[in-house]
Amino acid sequence: MIDLDHAATTRLYPEALDAMLPFLTGNHANASGAYGAARQTRRAIDEARVVVASCIGAKPGEIFFTSGGTEADNWALSGAVSAHPGRPHIVTSAIEHHAILEMCTALEEQGMHVTKLPVDHNAVVDCDMLMQIEKDGAKPALVSVMMANNEVGTIEPIQKIAGTAHAMGALMHTDAVQAVGHIPVNVDALGVDLLSMSAHKFGGPKGVGALYIRQGTRIGRFMHGGAQEMGMRPGTENTAGIVGMAKALEISVIHMKENALKTAALRDSLQGEILRRIPGARINAADAERLPGHLHITIDSISSSMLLMRLDMMGIAASAGSACASGALERSHVLLAMGASRDGQADLRLTLGADNTPEEIESAVAALERIVIRSQP
Repeated sequence: MIDLDHAATTRLYPEALDAMLPFLTGNHANASGAYGAARQTRRAIDEARVVVASCIGAKPGEIFFTSGGTEADNWALSGAVSAHPGRPHIVTSAIEHHAILEMCTALEEQGMHVTKLPVDHNAVVDCDMLMQIEKDGAKPALVSVMMANNEVGTIEPIQKIAGTAHAMGALMHTDAVQAVGHIPVNVDALGVDLLSMSAHKFGGPKGVGALYIRQGTRIGRFMHGGAQEMGMRPGTENTAGIVGMAKALEISVIHMKENALKTAALRDSLQGEILRRIPGARINAADAERLPGHLHITIDSISSSMLLMRLDMMGIAASAGSACASGALERSHVLLAMGASRDGQADLRLTLGADNTPEEIESAVAALERIVIRSQP
């Protein structure tokens, strides 16, 4: 299989698996125990917290492990709202991941007011609209804008957005699930109070992630139970997952520059060949600063479902957009927010990693060319 769907998930690093194995096949102790094996487990979690924190410029006590990016996103929103009951307002963007948008819908049903900032044709959030909200005297509890879009790859001006959010007295959260491990992320440089990440997006295991909470930030608990994660996130820790996440992130940061250069070169080659050889192909967010491995295209004369089915039959893994909405028949909310019509063209997200090769790129373009040409009347 040629994997061109790295934005959906990534292959587990062998080093991450090696780090996990002792806690899967050997020491199964609960980190809350008072005996030797439990203390060893606790040390492993504490050391992983130090590593994850160092990779994003945070303090270890600001990292709280979760079951993944969705939980981290949900916690950021619900926790900010519950800690600031006098500010029943959240500002987000129209192109957020469903983990944010669906949580916003749930909060609206509870009486919250939600403002969704529009984006331009490159999926860049309208910062002027946010500044107008500030001028109008709105007092939101939280501004939540993703660092990089999971469909078209646009990197958002988070530092600027955070400055405006703080001027309104709001907390600033960013869903950095697609960004962490792939581009530099420093919480102080970004100016964020909350940041979500997910291990399986950068070579770690599925089912584990983290929420960064800046020291001193008022935020409510998302779940209730035990005293794990410094009393903020109950539930027995996924020791193996946490250790694997830390090792994967450490590797990703060490090799970030070289991997980004390689992946961007492959992406640019793929983009160039598609424009040259595929009739009616258009690049979405072509003028935006994008993640190095993201390419999103629209093709006339064929449907997304047919295109993906035929690519799958030819051994190529791709998607139309977010993996979390892969069963949807309508065009992506991201593309619609960017000004796309609701017409039934084929939308195709091709996301690359450093493990892809030039030969795979050529094979993918050749397959795409055959499919599209054969579909034309």
